[in-house]
Amino acid sequence: MTQETLWLYGACRRAAAIDALGRSAVRRAVESGQWCAAWPGVLIEAPRAAEPLTVIAAALRYAGPDALVTGRTAAHLHGCTAVPPLPVHLLVPYGHWLRARAGLVAHNGRPADEDRDEVAGLPSLRLEPVLSDLLCRDRPQDALAVLDQALGLAGDAGREDLRRRIGDELARRADPRGRRRATRLLELGTGRAESPPESWMFFHLVDDGFPAPEVNWSFDDRDGRQIFRLDLAWPEYRIALEYDGYLAHLGREGADQTRQAALERSGWIVVRARADDLGSLYRVECALDEAFRRRGLVLRRRPGMLRGQRHREKAG
Repeated sequence: MTQETLWLYGACRRAAAIDALGRSAVRRAVESGQWCAAWPGVLIEAPRAAEPLTVIAAALRYAGPDALVTGRTAAHLHGCTAVPPLPVHLLVPYGHWLRARAGLVAHNGRPADEDRDEVAGLPSLRLEPVLSDLLCRDRPQDALAVLDQALGLAGDAGREDLRRRIGDELARRADPRGRRRATRLLELGTGRAESPPESWMFFHLVDDGFPAPEVNWSFDDRDGRQIFRLDLAWPEYRIALEYDGYLAHLGREGADQTRQAALERSGWIVVRARADDLGSLYRVECALDEAFRRRGLVLRRRPGMLRGQRHREKAG
C-alpha cells in the first residue's frame, strides 16, 4: 500500500498503517502525539483532528467500504454549510455491524446505484436524495437553510431544475412521513438568502403566519437602477425587515441608519431584527403586526403552519 492510498485526508486504518510502516513506527507516532485514535482501529494526524473532512474520512475508514456519507454531513460535502457536518452521518446496508456512537450517527438503507456519488473523493449520496431526506426529517428551519444554499449554488439557470429534481425525489420516497412538510418547504425555498440566519428568519416568519416575504428584494430608483437590497420585504405594503447580523453589520451602523432614513422617506416601514431575536421573535412579531395594521391589514396568524405533524401523515 502506498502512502497516497494509506491516508485519506489525514485518516488511515491502524492495520493498514502497521502493514505499510511497521508496528514500532506506528506505536512511536501514537506515543509522540503525532497520530491519535479516532475510532477503534482508525488513526488520524493529530493536527487535523478537528477538520471536518478528516473526521468524515476517519468515520468512513472505521465503517468500511459499504458506507456512504449522508444527511447533514453529505450536505456539507456538497457545499451546503448552513448546518454543522458533525457528528458524521453514514448510511450502511441493513444488517451492517455499524451502530451509533459518540461523533457518529448510523443510518440503514439500500440506496440505488444511481443515488451514489463521490464528492471530494469521498463516497456520498447524491445531492437530491440528501436534500429530500433533510426536508422530511431534519429541523425544518435548518432544512430550509440548506435548501436555500443548494438553490443558490445552482444559480438562476439551474435553480428551478434542481427544485424539480428534488420534487421528483420526494415523490418516489417509499417512506411518506414528512413528505407534506417537505413539499411546503421546497416551494418556499428561494435560493436568494445570503446567510443561514436570513433563511431561519424567513422560516420563522412564515411559520408564525406572516405572508411569505420577498428575499433580498431590489430597491430601485426611478430609472430601474438598484439602490440597495432589502433582506426581507413585503413591497406591496412597503414593509421591510432588515436583519442586523453582528458580523455583517459591524461598523455599518451609520450606513444602516442612512439606508433606513431613505426608505422611510419613500414611505416604507422598516423593522429591524437582531441576532438575538432568532431565540425569540416576540419583539419582531409585535413590530410587524403593528406595521401591517398601519397598512390596514389585520393578520389572523396561525403559528406552526410549516412544522406539521409528521407522524400523522399518510401516503398519497
